[in-house]
Formats: sequence, C-alpha cells, structure tokens
Amino acid sequence: MRIAVISDTHDRFPPLLPDRLKGADEIWHLGDVCDPMTLEAFAHLGPPLFVVRGNCDVHPGWPESRALEREGVNFLLTHVPTSRVPPGFAAVLHGHTHVPRDEEINGVRWLNPGCITRPRGAGATFAWLTVTPGKLTSWELVQV
Repeated sequence: MRIAVISDTHDRFPPLLPDRLKGADEIWHLGDVCDPMTLEAFAHLGPPLFVVRGNCDVHPGWPESRALEREGVNFLLTHVPTSRVPPGFAAVLHGHTHVPRDEEINGVRWLNPGCITRPRGAGATFAWLTVTPGKLTSWELVQV
C-alpha cells in the first residue's frame, strides 16, 4: 500500500501537487488545511482522503487525531505531536512544525512530511509512506 502524506497546506498548494499524488492508494492530510475547499483537488483524485484537524482548522468534522490500521500496522495521525503515545502504535504521523521528521523513540516511529506552503529549513515537501503486511516499509520525503 502506497500512501501520500501531506500537511500544512494553509489554503494553497503548488498547482502540480495533485498530479504528483496520482497513484496513491490513500491520501493523509495532517492538518492546517484552513479552507476545506483546498482539499477538492485531492478528493477528486479518487483514493480515500483522511484529514485531521490542525490548530488553524475549524472544520467540526475533522478529528484532532485518528487511529488507522493498514496492512496490520497501527498509525496515529495528529497535527500537533503528542507528548505520549497510546500503546500499540508503530508510528505517529504529525505536521505543525513545518519541518520533516523521521525519528524512532522508544520503538515508535515519528514521521512528519514537512510543509507544503511555509517550510522551515528545507523546501516544501510531502512524503510517500509504503506499508506491506505487518511492516512500515519506507518513508520517502519528496521535494515539491
């Protein structure tokens, strides 16, 4: 399973970004969408789109965090990184910092795809997450 992971679009994104996400089995947005209309271009691509609410979002239908299981691997999606992870998660995916992250702490992988619109330190990025049965296979950061 190949999942496109984006965060912190803040009402805009490069025009070619939706085309770069074609072929994803799912798209995960880790918050700070701002205007829900921003998601239309991604929703029209076809794969399921999962969104969590960021600190700049007010959409009542988006949860602050979301637990997803894919290929037997448990993921926690949130915008602001948590200080504690409930047991049973292999990875926490978050946005908010505008800085890419791939770090393992106490057996849990912490992943951040960076920021689409206002990156800090590096250029604008998103990520491809690949999951095979029972394993998070790869996390690939992509420059926009």
